[in-house]
Amino acid sequence: MCVVAGENVTGRLVTLLSGGDDNLAAGWVAEVSGSLGGRVSRTEVEHELRELYAALLSALGKGSLDAGDEAFGEVRALLTELSRNRARQGFTPSETAVSVFALKSVLEPALAGGDGDDLRAFLQLSRLLDSLGLFTIETYTQAREELISAQAEQLLELSTPVVKLWDGVIGVPLVGTLDSARTMVVMEKMLQALIDTGSEQAIIDITGVPAVDTEVAQHLLKTVVAARLMGAECTISGIRPQIAQTIVALGIDFGDITTKATLADALRHALRRSGTTLTAGGKTGLGR
Repeated sequence: MCVVAGENVTGRLVTLLSGGDDNLAAGWVAEVSGSLGGRVSRTEVEHELRELYAALLSALGKGSLDAGDEAFGEVRALLTELSRNRARQGFTPSETAVSVFALKSVLEPALAGGDGDDLRAFLQLSRLLDSLGLFTIETYTQAREELISAQAEQLLELSTPVVKLWDGVIGVPLVGTLDSARTMVVMEKMLQALIDTGSEQAIIDITGVPAVDTEVAQHLLKTVVAARLMGAECTISGIRPQIAQTIVALGIDFGDITTKATLADALRHALRRSGTTLTAGGKTGLGR
């Protein structure tokens, strides 16, 4: 069986792709646009794919069929940009990879009446497009993971607000599970708030924390110690009966850390510690 040499294959592919480049590129754009269901404008798809088509021709013109070769550097760069765009737009990996694989179906009619050399060249191109498609999926996956990680960090920021409750008193209301990553965010935001507001009293309210185990208790203790190193006193509020029973059953010792049943109790304690007195009418004054 006759085997086409690598350089002859790439030359033949360049001839095939260049001969009807406008029609082939237009067919590629139409195929991909249809698969995306109109969620990306045809103008944008056409811009992406015509750039990619030109870069592919240029790489093949250099005599390479290796998707990882330096000749395909621009092709990989364009596919990386395309994959990241699709990840941000919410497309699936399959919908992203079709931007590469669709070129196969566009080329098939052009090669229907071709000779053996044309078919062998098409098989070589098919393998190349498979490699580029896999590269697209890998890049998409990486971009998607980065996007999810960034969104998770944003949710952490939103789920750990630090609020100023009174002059010299800040509060950190926690809702949901407290893990190591979230503890670091709580600690950083609380310590920064202590500096920014000049507060010496901090309240960590765990009313919205569903359960307290040994790990959660350790995270809370670390946060309290960090606040003390900044010269601030930390009070933990929201110790409900069920949580109190769990803490006792686990043998967790909060030591000399002040705990209160409610945020209101913790705030009254913090105000007294800061030298502010409360009267029956709700007015405040400075204690001696």
